[in-house]
Amino acid sequence: MTAPSARLDSLPFTRKHLRLLTGSGVGWALDAMDVGLISFIIAALAAEWQLSPTETSWIASVGFIGMAIGASVGGLLADRLGRRQVFALTLLIYGVATGASALVGGVAALLVLRFFVGLGLGSELPVASTYVSEFAPTRIRGRLVVILEAFWAVGWTLAALIGYFVVPLEEGWRWAFAIGAVPAVYALVVRWALPESPRYLESKGRIAESDAIVREFEASAGRPVTRAESPVAPRSAAQAPSAPRGLAAVAALWIPALRMRTGALWLVWFCVNFSYYGAFIWIPSILFAQGFDLVKSFGFTLIITLAQLPGYAVAAWLIEVWGRRATLATFLVGSAIAAVLFGNSTQEWQIIATGMALSFFNLGAWGALYAVTPELYPTALRATGAGWAAAAGRIASIVAPLFVPWAMGIGGAPLLFTVFSIFFAVAAIGVIPLAERKGAALEERLPVG
Repeated sequence: MTAPSARLDSLPFTRKHLRLLTGSGVGWALDAMDVGLISFIIAALAAEWQLSPTETSWIASVGFIGMAIGASVGGLLADRLGRRQVFALTLLIYGVATGASALVGGVAALLVLRFFVGLGLGSELPVASTYVSEFAPTRIRGRLVVILEAFWAVGWTLAALIGYFVVPLEEGWRWAFAIGAVPAVYALVVRWALPESPRYLESKGRIAESDAIVREFEASAGRPVTRAESPVAPRSAAQAPSAPRGLAAVAALWIPALRMRTGALWLVWFCVNFSYYGAFIWIPSILFAQGFDLVKSFGFTLIITLAQLPGYAVAAWLIEVWGRRATLATFLVGSAIAAVLFGNSTQEWQIIATGMALSFFNLGAWGALYAVTPELYPTALRATGAGWAAAAGRIASIVAPLFVPWAMGIGGAPLLFTVFSIFFAVAAIGVIPLAERKGAALEERLPVG
């Protein structure tokens, strides 16, 4: 009898897939809203609290320190406790911490809370992409994960709207943080409304539970439901005891069969994070420093942000036409070119046009990267592999906000965005060793060696 995980691969896209994608996507959008809001809030607090560049840099960077830790720990926990459990817990952590940030009276308290926000955010993102990837039918798996990532544009657009209409008000940044507490409530919806990953359950030998969930998806597709029988259970259950845990799971990412893809993946994540967070967290502040008033710089950022959605749409289409590597590399090269052009723009139309190009290509690259990452690892290591790749990237996102004021002081926006362009180009080269998984089923067993 066919294993539950294999039956998932051949299903058409159903209403249950749509519900799962939307439910996960809302959490993803709320993540993006929080990350986007801090870029507007930093610009407002710098003026209201008369913060130094070092202080504003640390407000951005401390969240990424939390994200680095959260990504590494969250992936390990998701491979041990389950995808849904960790997904809900992380939403709760960062939602509560964001809401509490509305009450702070100084930089020190804000830094502490931003760390906990980062802890939740860092854990949630790789777990959510792993979760959706494990439910998706093989023929559209990459596309669905890119669509999941497209919810980031929805959240970032919400952040830009809040930044434009709310943050400029008197103590508007407090209201912005209060709005950011919504994920704490949504965590309850995730916990009770979404199913656990059947692949995770099967890898733990919980065949009956996995089979019951898959049968619901088969019924939604109008197919005769099947039931996993005894030949399947011993094979899947046997995988569970051999699955590495803790640091052993991290070490398993570097066995000979996986080390090339792990090394290349970590390089790509590092470079993309450095350029993305260095640029997009600081765009409102950079525009403000170039002489545009706060409201105008926020308005430009809102327009630039809108280009993210078509970037995701094109990447979602191409990833199942060209494949993962070609799509990711193309969008990274486009990001490199757009970064140079944006850094050397002086007129308003140039800033908007090149900023939209940077937004289009960079976020399309993010969608492809999130689709590629969980596909490269077997089920027992999938969340750990995705989490530690994200953690490697978060190291760059910690450094980038600290690098920006220094680079701006030396060579301004032209130097800064030339550096970002170089990092995008290096990431494009790093794509070459990655395995192409278009049309291939997810790996269930650990590779030998």
